[in-house]
Amino acid sequence: MNVAVCVKQIPDPASPQVLRPDTHTLVRDDKLILDDSDSYGVELGLQLVEAAGDGEVALVSMAPNGEVSGLRTALAMGAARAVLASDPVLAGSDALGTAKVLAAAVRRLGSDLVLAATESTDGYTGTMPVQLAELLGWPSVTFAKHIEVSGGILKVQRQTEAGYDEVTCPLPAVVTVTAGVVEPRYPSFKGIMAAKSKPVDVLTVSDLGLDGSQVGAVGARQEVVSVDAAEARKAGEVVTDDGDAHERIVAFLEQLKVL
Repeated sequence: MNVAVCVKQIPDPASPQVLRPDTHTLVRDDKLILDDSDSYGVELGLQLVEAAGDGEVALVSMAPNGEVSGLRTALAMGAARAVLASDPVLAGSDALGTAKVLAAAVRRLGSDLVLAATESTDGYTGTMPVQLAELLGWPSVTFAKHIEVSGGILKVQRQTEAGYDEVTCPLPAVVTVTAGVVEPRYPSFKGIMAAKSKPVDVLTVSDLGLDGSQVGAVGARQEVVSVDAAEARKAGEVVTDDGDAHERIVAFLEQLKVL
């Protein structure tokens, strides 16, 4: 079984984030790290391959400057190889442009299953995986909390507000996994050393058979027009209990339509 995992490399959240003044997009020129939300997909992919008894986990990603630091972390976990789309033309790509690039990379791999996080921690659109599935012509299942594969059929427990739905679909398919679906393994020293020699194919837009007008800022259908600081949290109301505090609390909850 061959599993492709969409991996995003992001600026370290522990460091101050810088936006480009002209495009209001994140500056990604420094070292990038593996998005924590993608580590669950990598771990789940490894477990599915181990259960199948054969196959491999491959990574697909898109990042500037040929950046592979985040990919090396996932390779150290046990992924076999990676495909990285890196081209100046890709700067400013929106979710759909990214999906076009990753779809082209997945087609090169010939994978049976694509795993992705429900959303990235630096974008939070949550739309790229289903766009990827549509471009591939594959079924998609979102918010998976448990996955089983048997006889070419995918069985998913899809998390909902009331519990979970049991969903089945044929392979190949695209599945988004929720955080906490598995416990990601820590890369061992042996894995870290092995990751240095694992293949990472760095491809341009033309290598992927795409037209530059389809991706990047030129092909983007979304644009960030402004960025404003989050509104400061206002101080709450302090209630001094003079014997009627419970009535004021009930009235407040009724105002919020909680009661």
